[in-house]
Amino acid sequence: MADRVERLTNLLALLLETAEPLSLVEIAGELDPQYPDAHAARRAAFERDKAALREIGVPIEQEIVTGGEYAGQTRYWIDRGRYELDDLELDADEMRALQVAMAATRPGSATGQEALWKLGAGLLDQSAAVAAIVPDLAALPILRSAVAARTPVAFEYRALRRTVDPWGLLLRDGFWYLIGHDHEREARRTYRIDRIEGDVETVDGPPFDRPADFDPRDAFPDDPKLIGADVAHVDARVLIGVRRAALAERELGSQRIVERHADGSIEFDVPCSNRPAFRSWVLGYLEHAEVLAPDDVRADIVAWLESAVS
Repeated sequence: MADRVERLTNLLALLLETAEPLSLVEIAGELDPQYPDAHAARRAAFERDKAALREIGVPIEQEIVTGGEYAGQTRYWIDRGRYELDDLELDADEMRALQVAMAATRPGSATGQEALWKLGAGLLDQSAAVAAIVPDLAALPILRSAVAARTPVAFEYRALRRTVDPWGLLLRDGFWYLIGHDHEREARRTYRIDRIEGDVETVDGPPFDRPADFDPRDAFPDDPKLIGADVAHVDARVLIGVRRAALAERELGSQRIVERHADGSIEFDVPCSNRPAFRSWVLGYLEHAEVLAPDDVRADIVAWLESAVS
């Protein structure tokens, strides 16, 4: 028997994803072996689960079929229109006001940041999920001055020395980012400022030229699994099992599909340049996701899981 929290989660996902209402027999079959085999015990467990979901506001609908092959059966589904929050249609000023309110009541809190990534929190002017963490970072005054003066800076990031022409700063979902040209890599890179190790130093030399068309608001990818990445774009091959394949396709888009298997599972190419965000995404699919390639990304996921259970 599965843990009840896991069973409730799987029941919620199943009723959200089903194209047609399901009977208890079909639900138990889809979630086998999470419900008991005995009819009375299965019914009792399901009724408890249904009541628990309804108590937290999940609109589980049911109907008794009066005709056809399902006559007499009670079938269940979730009304997505009632379950999912409609677009609040806030303008930019209203969203900023909410961010300020959040910052005032939860200063410095990073709780739920990875959950917001999972929900697709994006740029403020793209109807983003509201998250506000107003950080007080020692590096910000130096970086702001360097951006204004067009002076290169140097710092340690992920144990490597970086020399960067700071093109601009951007507050994204409560975190400050530096966007600029990395001298060693000869390419644009994005750095999350709270992850800079030690002090930021200015570098002597003539002012750099910033690209005329540079706009920091366009410096981030739409996909949250690429946010904060300071490496070249990388995709990972991920196999999603049949029970979550439709959900993954809706989230990633059909253009990310590499192969559909006969059993209903799907292989996707998924951005993984930002390893923490990618790992969070994979773990959100529990046992229904398997990283197939490349080897180093798969090894990273395996090593993290092993360390978590050791």
